[in-house]
Amino acid sequence: MNGTAKVLMIIGGIIFAVGFLSQFVKIGKLPGDIIIKKENFTFYFPVVTSILLSVILTVVLYLIGRFK
Repeated sequence: MNGTAKVLMIIGGIIFAVGFLSQFVKIGKLPGDIIIKKENFTFYFPVVTSILLSVILTVVLYLIGRFK
């Protein structure tokens, strides 16, 4: 298997693992997320959740790059 195939399989495995774990860990609906509810309309924009995930991914990818 060449390098590209390995990278795609690793990325797919990570996406699968994150999707599986997100069923058990409720990371959404943090304080600061925007929720607008009307009669037959609900708008949800996860501002704080997005920032938190961005910080976590930045640290993880930095550590992976540093020790590679």
